[in-house]
Amino acid sequence: MTTEAHAAERRRPPLIAVVVLLTGVLTVFLIAFAWPSARSEPRDVPIAVSGPTPAVEQVKAQLGQAMPGGFDLTAVPDRAAAVQRIEDRDAYGAIVLDSAQPEVLTASAGGPVVAQLLTQLAGKMDSQAKVTDVVPLPKDDPRGAGLAAGALPLVLGGIIAAGALTQLVRSGSKRVIGAITFAVTGGLALAAVLQYWLGSFEGSYLGNAGVIAMSIGAISLTLLGLEWLLGTAGLALGSAVMMLLGNPLSGMTSAPEMLPNGWSTLGQLLPPGAAGTALRSVSFFDGAGAARPLVVLTCWLLLGLALCGLGALRARGRAVHPRHEASAVAA
Repeated sequence: MTTEAHAAERRRPPLIAVVVLLTGVLTVFLIAFAWPSARSEPRDVPIAVSGPTPAVEQVKAQLGQAMPGGFDLTAVPDRAAAVQRIEDRDAYGAIVLDSAQPEVLTASAGGPVVAQLLTQLAGKMDSQAKVTDVVPLPKDDPRGAGLAAGALPLVLGGIIAAGALTQLVRSGSKRVIGAITFAVTGGLALAAVLQYWLGSFEGSYLGNAGVIAMSIGAISLTLLGLEWLLGTAGLALGSAVMMLLGNPLSGMTSAPEMLPNGWSTLGQLLPPGAAGTALRSVSFFDGAGAARPLVVLTCWLLLGLALCGLGALRARGRAVHPRHEASAVAA
C-alpha cells in the first residue's frame, strides 16, 4: 500500500464511529416520526356548545373531568351558530343540547381523528345523541387517507427538487427558475392525482394545486438558498428541518391540536403544516381559515428567494475578488 493510500486510510473514521453515527441518525428518525403520534391527544380543541346555561355548564364539567384540558368550549346561541363556527373553521365540532334529542356536530374534513373522538364522546354522554357530520370527507376517501399520505410527497418534492437542481444545473438563476417551474407542474400533477383519481380533494382544482405549488416552492427555494450560502451543509440542514420537524409536526394525519403543546405551533409555522391546514380550508371549507397558513407559505417563499439572492451576491463577490487579484499581479 502506497503512502497516499495509508494517509487516506488514516483519514477515514473508525468503524465504531460510523456505527454510532448511523445508530444516532436512526434513533432521531424514530423519535421524529413516532413521538408526535405516541403523544397524540386533544389539547384545547375548540368546540362550540349550545343549550340552556345549566346544561352547558354540566357538559363543560363532564368534559373537563373526562379529558382535562382537552377541549376549549365556546357557548353559542343555537345550532345554526354552531354550524357557522364549524364552517368558518373556528371549531372542530359542536354539542347541541336539545331537550328532545341531543346532537353532536362533527367535521371529518377538518380532522377525522377529532371527528371520531367527538363521536365516541357523544355515545358516552347520551346513548340517544344524534351525530351529524356537517363537513364530511369525500365519499371516495372517507378516512382522509389521501390528504394524510400527501404530506410526505410535498416535503420530498421540495427536497428532491433542490438536490437535483444543485447537482444538474450550473447556473444559479436557472436553478431558481427550475424550482419555481417544478413547483407549478408538481402542484398541478399532485392535485390532479389526489382530486380526480383518488377523490381525496374537493373544491377548486386550481386552488388546491396552488397551495401544493406554494409548499413545494417554499421548501425547494429555501433549500436552494441555504445550499448557495452554506454549501452541502446548508442543504442537509434545511432538508433535516423539513423532514424531521415539518413532516411529523404538520398535523395532516390528525389535527394540530392533537400534537404536544408548543410543537403544534412550530409545525404550523413550517411549510408542511401550513400547507396541510391551507389544503383542508381551500378544499372543504371554501377557503375559511386559509389566511394564516397562506401567509406562512408566502413568508417561506420570500425567505427562499431572499436566501437565493444573498447566495447570488456572495457568489458574485467571490468572482470579483480573483479578478482584482489577477489585475494587481499583472500590474
